[in-house]
Amino acid sequence: MGVLPVLSAILLASTTHAEFTFVRRTSLAPRSQDVALPAAEFTVPFTGKASVRKSKKGALAALRGGASNAVVVDGTDFDEEYITNVTVGGQHFALIVDTGSSDTWVPQIGFNCFDLDHNPVSPDTCAFGTPGFNIQASKTFKPFPNVSFNITYGDGEFLSGPVGFDTISVGGLSVTGQEFGVPTLAAWEGDTVNTGLIGLAFPELTSVYNTTDPTKASGANQLPYDPFFFTAVKEKKLKNSIFSVSLDRGTLEQQENDIFDANLGFLAFGGIVPVPVTDTSVTVPIEGYSATTGIPSSALGSTFFFYTVDVESFTFPGSNKLSTAQNNTILDTGTTLNFVPTDVAAAYNAAFKPPAVNDPDVGGFIVPCNATVPEFLVRIGGKEFSVDGRDQLLPIGTDANGVLTCITGTQDGGPAVADNIFILGDVFLHNVVATFNPIAEQVTLTQRQKY
Repeated sequence: MGVLPVLSAILLASTTHAEFTFVRRTSLAPRSQDVALPAAEFTVPFTGKASVRKSKKGALAALRGGASNAVVVDGTDFDEEYITNVTVGGQHFALIVDTGSSDTWVPQIGFNCFDLDHNPVSPDTCAFGTPGFNIQASKTFKPFPNVSFNITYGDGEFLSGPVGFDTISVGGLSVTGQEFGVPTLAAWEGDTVNTGLIGLAFPELTSVYNTTDPTKASGANQLPYDPFFFTAVKEKKLKNSIFSVSLDRGTLEQQENDIFDANLGFLAFGGIVPVPVTDTSVTVPIEGYSATTGIPSSALGSTFFFYTVDVESFTFPGSNKLSTAQNNTILDTGTTLNFVPTDVAAAYNAAFKPPAVNDPDVGGFIVPCNATVPEFLVRIGGKEFSVDGRDQLLPIGTDANGVLTCITGTQDGGPAVADNIFILGDVFLHNVVATFNPIAEQVTLTQRQKY
């Protein structure tokens, strides 16, 4: 998901401006969806879920990840990372699809690999799926001189290096002159499947700086740019300025045993993904952030980073005993779990049978994988969306007695203070089709049929 604490990102963004700026519109009130979303113009399957990156898996264990041409999404690392096939300058890569960040990057062939303590290690340690992007082999690559791509993720992974422009294609949707990072320095605990990431959030969250020295990257020299989807809209490649995501869950057996799961959902551009849905649907405004307070705001001039929505309530056994509303919650395909306020997480996990235990060695709530899962509903825009109990159990291994143990899908995201970000990750997104319209600053959520 996002790479900076949001307050830092907001203060950083407040001093700079993107080259391509969409006009801020007044946020609309939540409303039931009464107009059918168009069929996708371009659709790719998630080629699967690859094994989650070692760092993200460790973070999971430690609790811190008409005619339609749709792309399939796959899954890697025990169904923790959704990836799809992306072509960059004629070269093919499996990239993580992330609505919680904005940059597209692929390491440059010959990159230097480091561990999370910044010690040089063998390139194999970074465990990318390919040797990287070969600048010399692309006839369309153009360098962006005197700038640098520089990003550090919350788990300590980092990438740094040159920036360039090239033709990037996803599921038949192709844009030219897309800015992206081609890092030569990488600390990445990969899965041997993905070779980078494609970010789909807002321009102000991008990570290019007007300096070649990564130690000097700051808000004062940030150079926001158009992420892939914004470029597609700018180049008029889409009739409808929306993209849509459906993420399929893997089975418990797949999550426990498989490094790579094929065909686990769709990423669609220009319309809704082709999966069965119900009549429960709502369109809500995306919340911006105040440049002065770092708190979500619908005021004119607010800055957009994430797909932040207003959660009216979480409903589960015992939820009537506490306030569960939360208006600083982001929809993030790049995070596996739901992260909710501390008291909400504690009350929900206590409702498992047997009750989930907050294990300090794991760093989160765990239960036997055969536990009875309590109902969990998320109310957004006046509509309730249900989360299947199968999404609330993620295997992490066996205990001393050989019992398969699971981490629960809804975990403690910290105190419910105004500037703390909470997350509806893949655990929630398995149950809905999320259709994003960053141009109109809206998200449509549609309940999927049971599968």
